[in-house]
Amino acid sequence: MAFKSLDCITVEDIASLGISSNVAEKLHGDLTNIIRNYGNATPETWKHITKSLLNPDLPFSFHQMMYYGCYKDFASDPPAWMPNSESAVMTNVGRFLERHGRELLGSRYRDPISSFSDFQKFSVLSPEVCWKLVLGEMDISFSIPPSCILRELPAEQSHLSLPGGQWLPGAFFNSSRNCLDLNGKRNACDITVIWRDEGEDDLPVKRMTLEELRSEVWLVAYALESLGLVKGSAIAIDMPMTVTAVVIYLAIILAGYVVVSIADSFAPNEISTRLKISNAKVIFTQDFITRGYKSLPLYSKVVDAQSPPAIVVPTKGSGFTGKLRDSDLSWHAFLDRVKHSKKDEFTAVEQPIDAFTNILFSSGTTGEPKAIPWTHATPLKAAADAWCHMDIRKGDVVAWPTNLGWMMGPWLVYASLLNGASMALYNGSPLGPGFAKFVQDAKVTMLGVVPSLVRTWKNTNFTAGFDWSSIRCFSSSGEASSIDEYLWLMGRAFYKPVIEYCGGTEIGGGFVSGSLLQPQSLAAFSTPAMGCTLFILGNDGNPIPLDKPGIGELALAPVMLGASHVLLNADHFDVYFRGMPIWNGKVLRRHGDEFERTSGGYYRAHGRADDTMNLGGIKVSSIEIESICNRVDDSVLETAAIGVPPLGGGPEQLVIAVVFKDPNNVTPNLDQLKMTFNSSLQKRLNPLFKVSSVVPVPSLPRTASNKVMRRVLRKQFSQLKDGAKL
Repeated sequence: MAFKSLDCITVEDIASLGISSNVAEKLHGDLTNIIRNYGNATPETWKHITKSLLNPDLPFSFHQMMYYGCYKDFASDPPAWMPNSESAVMTNVGRFLERHGRELLGSRYRDPISSFSDFQKFSVLSPEVCWKLVLGEMDISFSIPPSCILRELPAEQSHLSLPGGQWLPGAFFNSSRNCLDLNGKRNACDITVIWRDEGEDDLPVKRMTLEELRSEVWLVAYALESLGLVKGSAIAIDMPMTVTAVVIYLAIILAGYVVVSIADSFAPNEISTRLKISNAKVIFTQDFITRGYKSLPLYSKVVDAQSPPAIVVPTKGSGFTGKLRDSDLSWHAFLDRVKHSKKDEFTAVEQPIDAFTNILFSSGTTGEPKAIPWTHATPLKAAADAWCHMDIRKGDVVAWPTNLGWMMGPWLVYASLLNGASMALYNGSPLGPGFAKFVQDAKVTMLGVVPSLVRTWKNTNFTAGFDWSSIRCFSSSGEASSIDEYLWLMGRAFYKPVIEYCGGTEIGGGFVSGSLLQPQSLAAFSTPAMGCTLFILGNDGNPIPLDKPGIGELALAPVMLGASHVLLNADHFDVYFRGMPIWNGKVLRRHGDEFERTSGGYYRAHGRADDTMNLGGIKVSSIEIESICNRVDDSVLETAAIGVPPLGGGPEQLVIAVVFKDPNNVTPNLDQLKMTFNSSLQKRLNPLFKVSSVVPVPSLPRTASNKVMRRVLRKQFSQLKDGAKL
């Protein structure tokens, strides 16, 4: 769709979007004043449009008219949000730099906004100084302090075991105890958890103080000890992310055991695989999961997985009367074993910093999922990312619809509690108005999302009418995001920034992110994460210069606090390091995503490196094609671009899988849609690209962590004959 520049927009143009003539005249007058004061097409123009012109009640088409009109001829990476000096000095990093900036950066230090990039580089070059100060800022408490922050091993010693060095050597620590400690950040009366159950949307939100959380965790920790398990034993959790699940998670680690994270969506065979790999001795689960009017069985799936002894938590109001196996315990019977200890403080089991605390699993789209252990150092990485990039601090309320089976579940626990914030949990589906109302009522200040969730919100408009003005920022992870969908999201909260965040389970957090001290461009990352260095590999397999634009497979410097150094069921060095280039004497770490560094210095994700195709000798990522195809027709919900080799061999042919917004009522003209795709791709990407065929599908196949499985589509499309339907 072609947009006019701002100075060419008329009152009639605005009214044509369904805005009344009186309101259209007022908006046009205000727009004229903004253009007069700040120009026709500058970031300052957009900043004042978002502050004084746009609000969530105006049609999104008007938001688009303003954004695309302002940045119609902008070269690259137009900023959708910009920091200001007054708020910048109030952020965690802003206050930190005001105190330590000159000490760390010398004469280069000017102010938090101007000097953030220098601080990020300092965090890489001087980890000993930087991390000591940052962990102090976060009130992290070691029972035995480390002898140093980072011990870099000789090349011949670190080559296979610890390419990233040894972090916090000699330290003894308990990450759960640090979540529960009283310190300068919090007192016993502070709220740690805010929650609501689906179906109780008109009732007040529930709250748990730190004192109450401590008591609940201590009781469960005593009950765990009554089971007689050896310290370090693996204990699984297969539950929705409820308050009870969080209590169990913290208690397992407090008592010196290891959590095995299993997503509640898994089928019995997937549960069984994870239980066997981790050698779990006990599993916590729930009888049912309640979603709307449905009760979905969970305990029976655990039984079908032939699990070890289970402790079964009842769903609120479920009246579970089913029979337990002889080896299993009800939640109440489990707690009754130690009811005499209800008021007693539990003494945390302090462990070496590299002791395992949590076993998580990769998505496992092919073969056996990788079993990735987190140590006590990994929560420090997660919490530090939140401190630095999302600016999470005391008084914040942090929500991120997720599950303890995926890394963002444990991440949410540590990001909130280690930074003195409250976590907000909605026990229900995040896809409907109940969740939108919960965000309003809990006064969420940092809302985490995944792009497919935002896509559904935008398509259904369930957020309409709810007040999200408490939000200070959003954060997004999991998959590449869309400019239009995230422009819409920002508009729901009066244009608060979206902090893009990309990492991995094996990293314990992110390697690239955004910052409230830098302008944020939609669907882009503004900075490597604190302590991280990114490399884009060129066609020869070696890194291109760090300050040059380019696109290619992403690699990481191996020195990252909290990153994995072992896998339970694979050779860690083979998976992440073997065959990678050497940089400054260190072997780089493989990640597998394809990334672009733009001419403006931002980073953009282009999906997995194996989600690329060769069209007429030109390498292109699926994400690049999909970002265009998703926007060419209002009937399209989402697309997947697949390179399919033709039968008998030859160059790859481009096939577009299309999910329509209303598959039941729409009879799409696929030939016309193919022509539209071709026109847009050739105009905006490459004139040589050509769509071979368009295939409607009811939905895109995804992993349980929501990543599109293009391999599955590629295999299916490769087996189709002309004229066949999927």
